[in-house]
Amino acid sequence: MATPNYGYEKRQKELAKKKKKEEKLKSKAQRKTDDGEGEAATDEDGESSGEAAAPGATPSTPSLS
Repeated sequence: MATPNYGYEKRQKELAKKKKKEEKLKSKAQRKTDDGEGEAATDEDGESSGEAAAPGATPSTPSLS
């Protein structure tokens, strides 16, 4: 009976994971370029992504002095 080649199986899993990651990054980049051409970017819930404002920044209000 032949013994299982665990190294081969591990390498195949690593290659599949790497391919999936590359495809995800590619589609993410594609979505980013598509969103830049049209209206403001929104997440899946339809809310604004908030990328325009810096994190932790408060909206500026005119002073009444």
